[in-house]
Amino acid sequence: MKTLNKVAEITLLFWLMKIVATTLGETLGDFIAQTLGLGYATGILITLIFFGLVLGIQLTRKAFIPVWYWLVIIGTTTLGTEISDFIDRSLHLGYTWGSLLLFSGLLLTLFTWHKRFGNLEVYPIFDRNKEIHYWMAILFSNSLGTAFGDYLSDVVGLSYLYGAFVTAGIIVLVILLHYFTKMNQIILFWIAFIFTRPFGATFGDFLTKPMAKGGLNLGTLPATIVSIILIGLMIYVSHRHMVTDNAEEQKQL
Repeated sequence: MKTLNKVAEITLLFWLMKIVATTLGETLGDFIAQTLGLGYATGILITLIFFGLVLGIQLTRKAFIPVWYWLVIIGTTTLGTEISDFIDRSLHLGYTWGSLLLFSGLLLTLFTWHKRFGNLEVYPIFDRNKEIHYWMAILFSNSLGTAFGDYLSDVVGLSYLYGAFVTAGIIVLVILLHYFTKMNQIILFWIAFIFTRPFGATFGDFLTKPMAKGGLNLGTLPATIVSIILIGLMIYVSHRHMVTDNAEEQKQL
């Protein structure tokens, strides 16, 4: 029996969906911990249960299914928000040490991944053990991105909008390096993946925080609902593309 790929192909649609998913993770995480007043520890418990549930389903699938894949991505962004805020605020380690701690976790995950499989290729992925490393690296990178986004606003002192501009600028730089240099593509992927998270985090804060703090004061619930609608539409588009591609492959056979 042929082993099928389990993860999304890295395309423009992938990056657009990743940015929306990170914005959703920021607004939903803040809604749970702050708007509902449940706190970061309870937020971690709730989002960990969701992440564990959708990850378990994703791991049992035989092939890439957009809805389950992107639900796991959303799970990592939301759980990453709670983990980062818990480290920074509840444990009082601050954004600098929190970022360094999460960066160390990401490096360790990538190191064990490379040591076991001999590469860090993110597409395609067939092996379940490799897929587990993939998801752990994504969880650490999304947690790190949250911490770094807060670092830009709270430590460096950038407004939420300027923070989004800075991280967007880094993403544009990575795109230019991808197309116009021979820099290692795996390194560029993880840089882009990490920095789409603070972009989503700072943009999410820009949507929800009070105007006095440089935000639009839309509130976490309305921003979350809008993000859910957007990611839902994108998942539908991704599914339609996959169905069309499979139909074309069948015709060629």
